Amino acid sequence: MSSLNSSFVQNMSIVRPEYFFITGLSGIPYSSYYYIFLCVTYFIAVIGNSTVILVIALERSLHSPKYIGLFNLALADLGESNAWIPNTMKIFFSESQYMSYNACLANMFFVNLFVTLQSATLVVLALDRYIAICLPLRYHAIVNNTVMSLVFVVIWAFNTSLVALAASLMTRLSFCKSNVVESYFCDYGPVLQMACNDNSINMFITNLIVALFLVAPLFVIVLSYLGIVFALSKITTWEARLKALKTCVSHLLLVVSFFLPIICIFIASLITSLTLNARIISASLSLSLPPMLNPIIYVLNTAEIRDLIQKLLKNRIVPSSKNISK
Repeated sequence: MSSLNSSFVQNMSIVRPEYFFITGLSGIPYSSYYYIFLCVTYFIAVIGNSTVILVIALERSLHSPKYIGLFNLALADLGESNAWIPNTMKIFFSESQYMSYNACLANMFFVNLFVTLQSATLVVLALDRYIAICLPLRYHAIVNNTVMSLVFVVIWAFNTSLVALAASLMTRLSFCKSNVVESYFCDYGPVLQMACNDNSINMFITNLIVALFLVAPLFVIVLSYLGIVFALSKITTWEARLKALKTCVSHLLLVVSFFLPIICIFIASLITSLTLNARIISASLSLSLPPMLNPIIYVLNTAEIRDLIQKLLKNRIVPSSKNISK
C-alpha cells in the first residue's frame, strides 16, 4: 500500500494516485460465495434483459410507447449490470484490487449513468400510466412513439451530460490522504471523501444528482399514483377499477425493486451505524437485484411478452423434435 501512496503523481498542483485500491468485502469468511451469488444475478440479468430487448426490437406489435419505455429500462438494466459486476469479479477473483485512475473515473461514470437512466425511465413509465388512466381519451394524442422516443433522447442526453460533468470534476481534486476506496466499485461518494482540497462544487453536483434522480423521481411517482387512485375512486364498479389497476402492477413492482433497497439502506443508516461490510453488501444488492428481477417481472406480468417468448420457444422446440424423430 505504501508503494502505491508513494507513486502519487503531481500535475499542475493536482495530486492524483496512479491507482485506487478497492476494498470490497474484508474480514468475512467465505466472502467468495457472495461474489458467486453476484455472478449468478449478473448472468440472469444479462440473459433476461437481452431477451426482453430482442423481443421488443424484433416484434413490430410491441413498437408502442409503453414498450419503448420497457426497452429503455431493459437497456439501462443491462448497462448497469455490465458497468460494475464483471469488473468487480475481475478485481476480487484475480486478487488484484487495484484500479487505475482513468479506469476508476470510467467505472464511476457508467455505473452512475445507468442508475440515473433507470430512475428516469421509471418516472416516464409512471406518467404513461397516469395519462392512460386519468386521461384515457387524450392518451394517444399526448403519448405516441415519436413523443416517447424524443423523451428518451432528451433523458439520455441530459443524464449523460450531467454524469459526465460530475466525473470530469473529479479531475480537479487532489488525493493526498489515501488511495483506498471503501466500496465494491469506484464509488463517487467514497472517492470524493478522500479529496484533500476544496470539493464544494463536487458536493453540489452530487446533491443535485441525488435530488434529480432519487428524491424527485420517487416524489413524482407517488404523486402519479395518488392521481391514479383518485381517478379510480370515481369509477363506479370494482371490476373496472381492478382492470385499470392491473395495468399498473408491473410498473409498481419495478418501482419497489428499485427504490425499496435504497430506502431500507437509508433507514438502516439512520437507526444504526452500518459497518463497511454491511454497507457494501446492502449497496451492491440494491444495484444487482433490480436488473435481475425486472425482466422476470416483465415476463410474468406482461401477457404480450410472455406469449411471444412462449411462441418463440415453441417454434424452436417443434422443429428440433421433428429432426430428432427423423
